Amino acid sequence: MSRLRVVQERVVGCRLCPRLVAHCEQTAETKVRRFQEWDYWGRPLPGFGDARARLLIVGLAPAAHGGNRTGRIFTGDRSGDWLYGALHRFDFASQSHSVSRDDGMRVSDCYITAVVKCAPPGNKPLPEEFRNCRPHLLEELRLLKHVRVVIALGKIAFDGYLSACRELGNPVPKPLPAFGHGKAYNLPWGVTLIASYHPSQQNTFTGKLTHPMFDSIFAKARKRLGRS
Repeated sequence: MSRLRVVQERVVGCRLCPRLVAHCEQTAETKVRRFQEWDYWGRPLPGFGDARARLLIVGLAPAAHGGNRTGRIFTGDRSGDWLYGALHRFDFASQSHSVSRDDGMRVSDCYITAVVKCAPPGNKPLPEEFRNCRPHLLEELRLLKHVRVVIALGKIAFDGYLSACRELGNPVPKPLPAFGHGKAYNLPWGVTLIASYHPSQQNTFTGKLTHPMFDSIFAKARKRLGRS
């Protein structure tokens, strides 16, 4: 078993945050009307993708009726439609829609994770929940040795990635890079960090994030990585 797989299984078995565990399990039990036939995942959600990835996607946390239902990150909700659609257009994903963990989706040269591995109430993890979950992200970053570009979906993911890098001993710039959609920073340890608005319904329905804006993020990543 690979070391990354060990980390993924450790994530699934994590019970450090009682509030989050209870929320995931309660959501899986009560469900919502349109998903009553689903057997919800209802547990912490591991990362997904290529262990040799050069592109890392970092989000905030799983969605209660998305990843927490399907068992795969950014799968089964509108945010996932946006993300996997973009990954498909730029040749990182085998298909444009991700509906379940058994749908045949494959990603290449890309790994997808989140700073918090459980779906939080109101999509708002508590400070101690960020701290409890940080070791999982740190282990992922240690093991994903080929990463050259990181796309952070939202300011919390952006800040969380930089905080994790500081804990790993990387020379994080001072002052810290500022979040802003489309901003890209060449970090001292050889990684380009690209900031993007999160493809949440709050952003996409209001037009704060459009498809061209989102595609521009992945175009930057593809340009930096090339086609190899």
